[in-house]
Amino acid sequence: MKGRCLIFSAPSGSGKSTIVNFLLQHPELKMEFSVSATSRAPRGSERDGVEYFFLTASEFRRRIENGDFLEYEEVYSGCYYGTLKEQVEKRLDAGMNVVFDVDVKGGCNIKKYFGDGALSMFIQPPSIEELERRLINRGTDSEEMIARRVAKAGYELTFAPQFDVVIVNDVLETAQQEALDTVRRFLNV
Repeated sequence: MKGRCLIFSAPSGSGKSTIVNFLLQHPELKMEFSVSATSRAPRGSERDGVEYFFLTASEFRRRIENGDFLEYEEVYSGCYYGTLKEQVEKRLDAGMNVVFDVDVKGGCNIKKYFGDGALSMFIQPPSIEELERRLINRGTDSEEMIARRVAKAGYELTFAPQFDVVIVNDVLETAQQEALDTVRRFLNV
């Protein structure tokens, strides 16, 4: 039986990755994380096909022209990130449910491509103020980066109505359980 797609999008600091990692711990869901492609060089111990598929910028552009991507974005000049159709299709054909942790535009594009074969979920912070507090407490970003992420969050929140499900992550355990229940219903597990 062919797998299905589970799309997660959210502003940075909403808890999306934490919720996705929680779901990946449930083997009955038969979930596999979608590995993105990038034109940036590998960092540290990153391996091709594991953390990312590493392509040159020219190869990335050629594959864009060929229509090989479900979604892609040029994050800054010459640095691309995207999702290769063939990689997703291989996993779906093998009966795995593919999980996407993508930006809001990418999430909308993947949903449009797969239609009813995909469930799109938007993880929303309880407020912009709480989001900012979480980003500060995370301690991974500069004040300038936090300000950028908070400003971008206002824009990203406008996409929430385009998703099948919006989960407000006020209490993490509650949001995790809501995501798990929603995914189980969608997959009939």
